[in-house]
Amino acid sequence: MTSVSSPVPHGRSTLRTVQVLGGGNAGSSAHVRSLAAGLVARGVRVTVCAPAEADHTYDFSGAGAEHVHVPRSSDPGSVAALRAACAGADLVHAHGLHASFRAALALAGRRTPLIVTWHSHAHAEGARAHFLRLLERRVVRAAAVVLGTTSDLVDRARGAGARDARLAAVGLPGRRACAEPADPDPARPKTRAELGATGRPLLLAVGSLDHQRGYDVLLDAARAWRRLDPLPLVAVAGEGPLRAVLQRRIEEEELPVRLLGRRDDVAELLAAADLVLLPSRWESRSVLAQEALHARVPLVATSAGSVPELVGDAAELVPPGDAGAFAEAVVRLLGDPERRELLRDKGLRQAATWPTEDETVAQVLSVYDELTQHRPLI
Repeated sequence: MTSVSSPVPHGRSTLRTVQVLGGGNAGSSAHVRSLAAGLVARGVRVTVCAPAEADHTYDFSGAGAEHVHVPRSSDPGSVAALRAACAGADLVHAHGLHASFRAALALAGRRTPLIVTWHSHAHAEGARAHFLRLLERRVVRAAAVVLGTTSDLVDRARGAGARDARLAAVGLPGRRACAEPADPDPARPKTRAELGATGRPLLLAVGSLDHQRGYDVLLDAARAWRRLDPLPLVAVAGEGPLRAVLQRRIEEEELPVRLLGRRDDVAELLAAADLVLLPSRWESRSVLAQEALHARVPLVATSAGSVPELVGDAAELVPPGDAGAFAEAVVRLLGDPERRELLRDKGLRQAATWPTEDETVAQVLSVYDELTQHRPLI
């Protein structure tokens, strides 16, 4: 990301912020890394509180931030560690519900402003759903500002009692919204051969193997593709609690699906894919959908959550949970090269409407300025 450093206003102390992550899913962790780099470039002191493994993966220190290891929420010492790390901060910015709740507890009795960004919301039923709603209410009432990455998250925060909830500009880290089509990837044939997709369509899905991602529906849809010639291969990159269940179905039903586990080469997988699949029951600001459109790979997705708001008419959208509609959309798209090319072009145009990393940092910094106008003079 290219940024221009902003000098500290004359007579004003350097702004010090603390960014708080919980377990840190890929989207929020990448966002914090990008945000940290942009803030540091503008003269802001940034401390990132996150588990050590998150710093190993996202290198917050390499972005110029100080990293402080704070255990996950299941660790009873996490709030005390966070309270110590936030001492002396001008403001605290927490990302995600559990991180925000711990930040609120850590700041209890202090006048340090709390900003919260919601990147998604957890789906649950019964007692757990009630517990999560209580957490949401506690968090939004403690926050000076709640930033939601999608309009439905903003509405959710307002419904929970937020004093100030706004739509967040969230740029896709490492990308430019006006990116030009890339040259064909020379590694594409090698990647496809390694996956067993030489001479056949490669369909890619990426995400944790849990109920929300809708992989059971994807497997239902894959049964319909067995009649195609050549037979498409579905590659799923990700790990999660449903792996054993999904693998058993794949083997018992002889489905053309491979579970790849965790991968650090998603960009290479995208470059090798013919279609990207997003069968989720709910999504917020899907990183995979953004990556697919940037990479000019046609996307078939469910119209769940904020996906329609994000992709517009640049993807094939079907109702969530409808395996038949999902299967038909894939078959139709595989047989229509003109439609695929149209979606590639529409994808780039849609991506050009998304915020850039610089715009993301500028919005966040404007919120910080609002909340710290009366910081002490040097």
